[in-house]
Amino acid sequence: MAVAKHKTVHAGARAIHISQTAMTQRIHGLEQKLQVTLFIRTRQGMQLTSEGEKLLRYCHVVADYSHETLTNIMNAGANYIQRVRISGPSSIMISRIIPHIMQLMKKFPMLYITSDINDTDDTIKELRSGVSQFSVMSPNKVTRDMESKIITPEEYLLVCTRRWKSRKLHDILKTERIIDFDESDKTTLNYLKQFDLSKFAQTDRLFVNRTESLCKMFCEGYGYGVLTKEFAAPFLENGDLIALNSGKTFENPLSLAWHSRPNPPQYFLAILETIT
Repeated sequence: MAVAKHKTVHAGARAIHISQTAMTQRIHGLEQKLQVTLFIRTRQGMQLTSEGEKLLRYCHVVADYSHETLTNIMNAGANYIQRVRISGPSSIMISRIIPHIMQLMKKFPMLYITSDINDTDDTIKELRSGVSQFSVMSPNKVTRDMESKIITPEEYLLVCTRRWKSRKLHDILKTERIIDFDESDKTTLNYLKQFDLSKFAQTDRLFVNRTESLCKMFCEGYGYGVLTKEFAAPFLENGDLIALNSGKTFENPLSLAWHSRPNPPQYFLAILETIT
């Protein structure tokens, strides 16, 4: 394209900042590959053959298409559907992240966000594999290949059914069972340890791997355990649950992790700013 525009190999080479020899080699290599002659030398300079003119038209089409594609990429989030997946535990996703990103989707109408509620360590695998673009996890799970920022920690309350309102805390710990998400869930145990209550609690636990079901079991009096303040709030307000240990809270630190992008689009930056 440069030679066709400037009419000489020398001028064309200078326009794209390569040597005249390199330009000549490129032309000869392309002619050999296509088995055609692209230029002929005349007193007016390098003239395109009919085959050369066809190739030039093709190059212009490709260049125009490339420019359009690049523009579309740069305007991502404004005119074209952009899909983003955010993974995280149910407590923070339901109470904090989903309400905020719903507002964000009003600002970016073509932004389609999938909220992956996941209370297992699979969120890390999904981030690494590229299935999710953002993942909420414990800071100690963040690895060197990830970018991250610390977000507001979850505050956990020790809760139980309202039927036990008149009972002493130590009596509940000694006679009732802990209910946790699964065997790897140590949040209730960590809460008890922080307030020096572990020695009063039973070691055997019940498990249910749905936060909604966990809460229902607390309300029905099958045991006690921890819920985040946000998730527990409506149940405390309507009296189905009560907070034990004088409402003292246990903080669980959290990070938002993602893979680095040298030039992140605006919707990406907006998500980072929204999740705090």
